[in-house]
Amino acid sequence: MSKDLIVSLRQSTGAGIVEIQKALVEANGDKNKAVEILRRRGAAKAIKRQERETREGVVHAYVHTNGRVGAMVEVACETDFVARNEDFKSFVHEVAMQVAAANPLYLKIEDVPKEVKEKELQLYREELERAGKLKGKSEEMINKILEGKLAKYYADACLLEQVSIKDDSLTIREMVEQITAKTGEKIEIRRFVRFAIGE
Repeated sequence: MSKDLIVSLRQSTGAGIVEIQKALVEANGDKNKAVEILRRRGAAKAIKRQERETREGVVHAYVHTNGRVGAMVEVACETDFVARNEDFKSFVHEVAMQVAAANPLYLKIEDVPKEVKEKELQLYREELERAGKLKGKSEEMINKILEGKLAKYYADACLLEQVSIKDDSLTIREMVEQITAKTGEKIEIRRFVRFAIGE
């Protein structure tokens, strides 16, 4: 079961990783069958939400108490009713705090330029070669090791893949899924910017 397949299903269905893995096992690795299984289980409700437009939302600014770092985020939703909802506003504040604290470079994995991915993979390969950790390993095994290293890079560099500073059992993507389920609306982080003195 490849990580790319899991990521692809997660993006298209909005289902959690565990649900996706169970569906893939049940579907013997067939992506289309896994989507059908997820739909039957109700884990793919986000598919309908993804098709809806987000024309409302908020722009929120957070400045750390020391005044040396801050962030601004735009988070969109479907209705102004949700935009005024306290749970939604709290979520947006948490996202702004995350940006200020964790300094993500990109919103999602797809935003990472191809040349950056290639450069990171090359650096990891050279690092592993210098440490002698690739000797005697097949190219397939080496690629799996490099994919794991790249996944760690994404977890640092991509906001949606980062572990929440507020709840380390969740990624920001999972927090988006939670607020989407709670509000019943499509919620999306559109963009962010971070400011820091001296950077």
